[in-house]
Amino acid sequence: MFTRRAGTTASSSLLKLLALLLTLALVAVACGGDDGDDPDAAGGDDAETDGDAGAAGGTTDTTAAPDEGEPVPGGSITVGLEAESNGWRPGTASWASSGYNVAYTVMDPLMARTADGTVEPFLAESLEPNEDFSEFTLTLRPDVTFHDGTPVNAEAIKSNFDIYLKGEGSNVAGVLANVTAFEVVDELTGVYMLEEGNAAFPDLLTTAPGMPFSPTAAEAGGEDYNSSPVGAGPYKFVSWQRDAEFVVERYEDYWGEPGYLDRITFRPIPDEDTRLQSLLSGDVDAFTTLRQSIVTQALDAEEQGSIKTTLYIGNNGGGAIYNTLLPPVDDVRVRLGLAHAVNQEDLIEVLGGAGITPPQTQYFSPSSPFYSEAVEEAWPTYDPEVAQSLLDEYVNDPERSDGKAAGDPIAVDFNCPPDPSLIELSQAYQAFWGALGVDVTLNSVEQAAHIGNAIGSPDSDPPFLGDFMINCWRMGGEGDPYTTLSIAFGDVPTEPLNFTNYMSDTVDEQLEVLRTSSDADERFAAVEAIGLEFAEQVPNVWTGGTAVLIGALPNLNNIGGWDLPDGTEGSGIADAVTRWAQVWQGE
Repeated sequence: MFTRRAGTTASSSLLKLLALLLTLALVAVACGGDDGDDPDAAGGDDAETDGDAGAAGGTTDTTAAPDEGEPVPGGSITVGLEAESNGWRPGTASWASSGYNVAYTVMDPLMARTADGTVEPFLAESLEPNEDFSEFTLTLRPDVTFHDGTPVNAEAIKSNFDIYLKGEGSNVAGVLANVTAFEVVDELTGVYMLEEGNAAFPDLLTTAPGMPFSPTAAEAGGEDYNSSPVGAGPYKFVSWQRDAEFVVERYEDYWGEPGYLDRITFRPIPDEDTRLQSLLSGDVDAFTTLRQSIVTQALDAEEQGSIKTTLYIGNNGGGAIYNTLLPPVDDVRVRLGLAHAVNQEDLIEVLGGAGITPPQTQYFSPSSPFYSEAVEEAWPTYDPEVAQSLLDEYVNDPERSDGKAAGDPIAVDFNCPPDPSLIELSQAYQAFWGALGVDVTLNSVEQAAHIGNAIGSPDSDPPFLGDFMINCWRMGGEGDPYTTLSIAFGDVPTEPLNFTNYMSDTVDEQLEVLRTSSDADERFAAVEAIGLEFAEQVPNVWTGGTAVLIGALPNLNNIGGWDLPDGTEGSGIADAVTRWAQVWQGE
């Protein structure tokens, strides 16, 4: 049993809570739900620069033809997205995957994730760390301007940082808490100063904190700027009708290779079935989804020749989290017994992912450099006899943590949002656990409350305990393992997004390795050690990996085939996000 550490206060937790808007979509809803992973999360992107290994990532599997011909400029498309965003200024806007599909057209990131999981310069020319990763020197490309003619220089980066990213009310101030300043060296050079060294810092510069925007336009526009962004990306903002459409046009004076399409319209279509049908009817040219049942339907439609698809299975996965401070799941015998009691293949089939979504055993998929076969082998497999033995041992323990008499059945609460597929998933968990004598109460909880219950309150004792026992949940992300795991399993009083409340000396020690080292072998060993402990202590159970898909009409080419400016292959459609500037229409 693990308990919270003393010595920190709820007020320090509130500082970290500023990161919440950046991380909700990353962890919000369990396997197969319709909430996207948020690449804006602190743990949502990869790290490493200068070729150092150490970033998480995956490869893109595509069912599109491998040779789609030469790019053809021109044409317009409409893309159906799963959600609307609340705005477009970093520091104010909160982007899930839908938001990033839009934002990457208007704004370029300083850094970007490659297909092999490293992070390399994009709008930046270079990013160089010092020896202990407490300073990162940024060098910008020369002669680059924002769409309004304002230079993309170190002063612009500093203005973004000081006024909007670290300013009062910024929703990225939490993830930038360790970054104390951006100091200008010369016109194209500046230094990010960190209070504590962090080898994973480049993660942040692939997302909103590293997506420069015109300080001239932001100052002139005030609050209205959040509705009319001015960036340095391949497309220029045209118009935004909230909940209807966001329109961009190719920016002819773009510093890099201009976008192929003349015009792109992004349309939020929250209903998954409607979004797919919009593609099948030709009302949109492409759509994105993270829903496993819709992925299956889209693949079936491709077999019939009506659309083409690009499929990606990365590090993100679904399952359930335990509140490890709450009896009876504070006892590892119960957590492990419940893990051995579920058949992952059956749960995946319930979600509609059979044959597509693989069972999950750890925070990194087989396509990641941090995937461990040892962890795969150690993860508790479906074994009702072992499960029954562990649960019986707890039931018959006169000092069991739930205070019930020896012999009384174990009772647990299982919460999940009221999505039809998740209701079926909850019932499947109930059936597996009930077969072993566990009383399972299912609670249908709307997603906002589901998230709030997991966070808990700063006024609880201890703070941020969380008002749940077992929540269906989505876990992990494409980020560097330090950012992914430190958020999920760091010191609870300062990491309120450690929803499981699980901490241990082993995890702390290995997180320190990940924070301070860029050595590939050392970092892999640290991740593996954490994964092996999780296989024994099970702070969460896994269902399966989350497949994401972008479907398109047959004449739309190069979905997910984007490259970095130096020609390095990009990360495909990780998180159901692609770079639409490199998509073109064919015959």
